Amino acid sequence: MEPVIRDEVARLAGTAVVEQPTADGIPTFWLAREQVRAVLAGLKPRYPMLYDLTAVDERLRAHREGQPEGDFTLVYHLLAVDSAASVRLKLPLFEQALWARSIVDLWPAADWYEREAFDMFGVQFEGHPNLRRILLPPWWEGHPLRKEHPTRATECGVFSLPDEKQAHQEELLRFRPEDWGLERQRGGTDFMFLNLGPNHPSVHGVFRIMLQLDGEEIVEAVPDIGFHHRAAEKMGERQSWHTYIPYTDRVDYLGGAMNNLPYLLAVEKLAGIEVPPRAQVIRVMVAELFRIASHLVFYGTFAQDIGQLSPVFYMFTDRERLFGIIEAVCGGRMHPNWFRIGGVAQDLPRGWDRLVREFVDYLPPRMDEYDRMVIDNRIVKARSVGVGAYDTNSAVEWGVTGPGLRATGLGFDLRKRRPYGGYDQFEFDVPVAPNGDSYDRCVVRAAEIRQSLRIVRQCLENMPEGPYRAEHPLATPPMKEHTLHDIETLIHHFLGVSWGPVIPPGEAEYPVEATKGINSFYLISDGGVNSYRTRIRTPSFPHLQMIPFLSRGLMIADLIAILGSIDFVMADVDR
Repeated sequence: MEPVIRDEVARLAGTAVVEQPTADGIPTFWLAREQVRAVLAGLKPRYPMLYDLTAVDERLRAHREGQPEGDFTLVYHLLAVDSAASVRLKLPLFEQALWARSIVDLWPAADWYEREAFDMFGVQFEGHPNLRRILLPPWWEGHPLRKEHPTRATECGVFSLPDEKQAHQEELLRFRPEDWGLERQRGGTDFMFLNLGPNHPSVHGVFRIMLQLDGEEIVEAVPDIGFHHRAAEKMGERQSWHTYIPYTDRVDYLGGAMNNLPYLLAVEKLAGIEVPPRAQVIRVMVAELFRIASHLVFYGTFAQDIGQLSPVFYMFTDRERLFGIIEAVCGGRMHPNWFRIGGVAQDLPRGWDRLVREFVDYLPPRMDEYDRMVIDNRIVKARSVGVGAYDTNSAVEWGVTGPGLRATGLGFDLRKRRPYGGYDQFEFDVPVAPNGDSYDRCVVRAAEIRQSLRIVRQCLENMPEGPYRAEHPLATPPMKEHTLHDIETLIHHFLGVSWGPVIPPGEAEYPVEATKGINSFYLISDGGVNSYRTRIRTPSFPHLQMIPFLSRGLMIADLIAILGSIDFVMADVDR
């Protein structure tokens, strides 16, 4: 594909373009500002999804050999949903002309991505319909992912919040419909404006939606995110490669070790580390156990959100039983941060196979009962069938991945289309549903629990022998037995644990089929002990952007069903 796409990009750009080799092998091309829009529009039929849009502050970077000059770089990442092929386009920008043309009219998903680049880096987007901060409050000073911005609170002054300042900030948060192009009245009808949140129940995290209502009918919805922002990307550029692993657990905090996987796969790609087969299978097993745990939370809370209280208690009980297995294997429950560069932290303990076998035998009959309680329930069907429906084309336009995309009938799953981490060795099906509504999104996730059980059973019955971590000098921490050989290897072990490995310069992105859709870490190494740029592309961020599209003309109760069916957590949105 690479020579073909190179020729296509050059044709659309009208001239030869600079191609950048990357560790991840994704075709990467540099464009001029006046070329970007034509190239993106021309590539859209082949790469219909705007997978990600972000920026990089290049001003302190030392290793940029063969790349055009620039203070900042805008990065566009496109994805083909038929072949799972990717292409990356880059635009160099200078401080004195830090702007680009908006592509919101090409992809509606670009709206939030461009606002994020503006918020974090100060990039202006000409033609954006409403360019304002998205993750930070309107009174924030500076742009946090610039290199001059502090990385720790101790670098800032003493915090104070006098009454006058608090009143000013609260006034800035007041929702003014005119700021969003909304009318207060039309045709003699006065609209009502309702703040749904910021609250936790039914929106699975601190989240706010401003609703424009005609009675109980939703005329417009304005999502407001950022209340849970914790600067996960900034911390990724502060911590060492090794000590950042626990932070990744908390991105989708229901996905646990599943979040370690894309980060470590990207680091290992940069470092040239081959993970041993046993470690790969252990990772797959733990990741699929966390997929089951996450989907059980969804299954129960979705039923609860639309009025069925009993299932959540049964499903949380099964989740607790699953956490008992994860704790026995990893030493932790929700956030074991157990995966390591090159493998996993420890080998499987004695008796792991008995625990896993009992669970994969126990859960299928329970799933039969849950399906009768929820999927076959006539009240659940009445509240969710036909509610919040979209087709495959709309899903791709908005950047929807995971069960939300498969519920439209498209069986796109990276574990099948672009296998990673040993998934090509497993037999499983990709559940799909035809209607793309709230009900079908529930049906797909329930079916995925059964497929994850199939994968875990195959791990149980075919667990290979061998090391649980790569014997590579950049694997962290190194194998313990090596430290007992001589003082040099002990010193290497000490430095590897305290400072972490020195990863060669380069950049790599690695996507995985996470619990809520495709999750990836885009990492840039400048040849140091920590990441120069850490970009986390999460599935929930574009999914929430669809709320206005899904809810117009429906009732408030329908919006609750839609929110539950999306299956998001705000840590995955705000990071």
